[in-house]
Amino acid sequence: MNKKDVADFFDKCAPWWDADMIRNEKIISAILDNCGIRAGVDVLDVACGTGVLFPDYIKRNAASVTGIDISPEMAKIAERKFPQVTVICGDVEETGFLKQFDCVMVYNALPHFPNPEKLIEILAGLVKKGGRLSVAHGMSRAALHRHHAVRAGNVSIELISEDVLAAIFSKWFTVDVIISNENMYQVAGTRR
Repeated sequence: MNKKDVADFFDKCAPWWDADMIRNEKIISAILDNCGIRAGVDVLDVACGTGVLFPDYIKRNAASVTGIDISPEMAKIAERKFPQVTVICGDVEETGFLKQFDCVMVYNALPHFPNPEKLIEILAGLVKKGGRLSVAHGMSRAALHRHHAVRAGNVSIELISEDVLAAIFSKWFTVDVIISNENMYQVAGTRR
């Protein structure tokens, strides 16, 4: 999978992305709770798209929200919709950040990173000691595989099992959330 292809794919999706978004508020709330999103935290949203979770961070009174997305069109829409959020158009694996974050969220995006272990290693360096990293999807692994097979097969890899992801996390994090059921997928942990 080529990162330019990923950016191009999401640039084409950007105009209709929000209209096609299906939200399950109960699942999103659980995902945010498990990531520690609350008042006063600094949040980094990796592969933020059009800012799908930005209103949730704002509603929970996060101290600051930074989003990064490789797609210029997705980033442009997110920036326009949420001027109070810092939006970066770039590749999180190559962007130098000047600070660390209390909470780093990768929501509905892991299969678009060709090397999950490299991604988690880079993100570990962006999480403050005692901070949290969460990789989550608002659907099951099986549903995600079906979705990507139809719409995004050439710009995604198979979502790794929650146990494999937890093992990768365990190099830097104390893993305390492992969920994979018919409604959601999430692995989250605290930076040691």
